[in-house]
Amino acid sequence: VLAAWQRPYLNIFKHFRVEEWKRSAKQGDVAALTDTRLKGTIYRIRGSNPASSYLQLPRAGTQSLGLTGRYLYLLFRPLPRKHFLVHLDVTTEENQVVRISFSSLFKEFKSTATWLQFPFVCGAASEGTAQRGAPGAAPADVRWTCLVLDLPSILALYLSRRYSHLRGVKLCCNLLVKNLCTSDLLFEPGVTFAEARLGDLSCRGVAPMPREFAFPVPKGERWHNLYDYIRFPSEGSKLLHNSIQKSFPSPVAVLEEPGRPLTQLETLSRAVSDRLSLVQQITSPKAVSVPW
Repeated sequence: VLAAWQRPYLNIFKHFRVEEWKRSAKQGDVAALTDTRLKGTIYRIRGSNPASSYLQLPRAGTQSLGLTGRYLYLLFRPLPRKHFLVHLDVTTEENQVVRISFSSLFKEFKSTATWLQFPFVCGAASEGTAQRGAPGAAPADVRWTCLVLDLPSILALYLSRRYSHLRGVKLCCNLLVKNLCTSDLLFEPGVTFAEARLGDLSCRGVAPMPREFAFPVPKGERWHNLYDYIRFPSEGSKLLHNSIQKSFPSPVAVLEEPGRPLTQLETLSRAVSDRLSLVQQITSPKAVSVPW
């Protein structure tokens, strides 16, 4: 059960006051910048190799964040033409620490009983500029991304373990990071509060993105034309995917009424449904045998 102080979501950077560097640590070229497009502070982590620069929470490896939310949200942008690396340390109900890593450096999925390594495929604003489905350095026009990791599902699918809590996060170069958040709610980017009420999304555990995490969308634009959304593992997948890459928001179930025009939200959902099979082909799911 999500602790009261973590409901309905926890703004990790704000709660742990990352800018004060008392409960967090930094190494190498880590800088806080003001991003005029995103209208707020972002953190830039640069370096020649992943171990040289990083932002770490909590400050000491012996401590734990103790965050129990099902979903971890990472709002970030890989630096163009660079490789990046992220480590997440999670604790199972058996008190076993498992490291979940994803990086554009990884060529293939690897796993042990205590470490899962996922290749991350960076999307591009123009999909023709990057080969879909192949890991590698971020393209020049790589977008800001909302990455949603379903931590209990990852442990259950890949290691048959039960999730307890998020212990630590280590953001290595080369990244721009806006924020981190945990929650039991599935936030749907690009959906307004009015649309959420109209679609009655709350009964399905879906909510609009909180304003403090929302990427700005200029008038007349659409969220999904400007940013990438990645949910991993993808909803409804019974197979193991060997990489983390661009996906699409989960379709919202709607009741069909003859002659009734589709709302903007339903039109988006219909388009998403049409493309889900394409995404499944791209990710090339395959089963993984885990050594014990």
